[in-house]
Amino acid sequence: MHHRKRIHRVLGLSSEGWTIKKCEARIEALKADILFGTSSLPAGRKTQLRFSELADWYLQEMEDTNGKNMMSKRPQIKKRLKPYFGDRIIETLSEEHVGRYIRARLDAGSSPATVNRDLATLSHMLTTAVRRKRLAKVPCRIPKLDEPQGRIVTLQDDQIAALRQAAILDPHPDLWLFVEFGLNTAMRHSEINLSQVRSDRLDDAQALHPGRKGGDAASTADREPPRYTEAGQARARRQGRMDFPARHSRSRSEHTVKFSKAFQRAVIAAGLNPKVYTPHVMRHTAITRLVEQGAPLATVQQISGHKTIQMVLRYTHVSNPHVDDAMTALERTLTRNRA
Repeated sequence: MHHRKRIHRVLGLSSEGWTIKKCEARIEALKADILFGTSSLPAGRKTQLRFSELADWYLQEMEDTNGKNMMSKRPQIKKRLKPYFGDRIIETLSEEHVGRYIRARLDAGSSPATVNRDLATLSHMLTTAVRRKRLAKVPCRIPKLDEPQGRIVTLQDDQIAALRQAAILDPHPDLWLFVEFGLNTAMRHSEINLSQVRSDRLDDAQALHPGRKGGDAASTADREPPRYTEAGQARARRQGRMDFPARHSRSRSEHTVKFSKAFQRAVIAAGLNPKVYTPHVMRHTAITRLVEQGAPLATVQQISGHKTIQMVLRYTHVSNPHVDDAMTALERTLTRNRA
């Protein structure tokens, strides 16, 4: 038995020279390996890997390779995962331990969605360790909680106009362009930050993002071009360059990492609630408009970058005049038949 798991191993056949005495000697050697904790270690390791050590290695590895979502992963690991699992040996991690962590987080008032983000980081840490040969295998399955579908918040026409105007007047020189990307491409916040515009005309621009989840670029062609100053249009014509370069020379990234504070200022200036209207609302708005205009769901999925068509179907319940029109036509048909 090793870590509550029974080990079965074939040592060899008698025709290959294996004897009872030789087998017993080999079994004693295996027991010694188990006793000193070296039986399940990858090649090159002499001591067992503990969670805190792996967590520190993972954060450094992500920093060195420009890993994504580091602003959220750092607190997830340093403030929650690492303090809870501490110096537990990674090989002994089980679904029971993960389940206790989930229960502790839920009892502390965290939502299932928040806990799932922690679990996603934990899963990525373990799989990354396997790929980098730090672990022989993932020690256990990482579960995922069912998340209640939240209400999709969108912007109305008057709110869009107010937000655009507030973004133009905001001190941040690129906020207006960030808002236009959000409303016209359905991109996520991080995707907009890394985007490029490759065109000499705003009305024929194509927003490119090499690291996008969905893979394909979202075209802004055939949409109403924004009206801005000549200086603003010049910024949007920077072919092959970041549209949102870092504003400070000391920045560790080549592009603007977040527009959250600037966007919050614009939302307040537009008379909206900053707790409700976040940058992601622009993505919801763009996708909802596509659905309302009758775009095929497969096309919407390609533009939005959703992994499944079921995720796009959520937007059909936000505002679907086609369903109302169909029900009205059905009602007229039934009325005529009765007459």
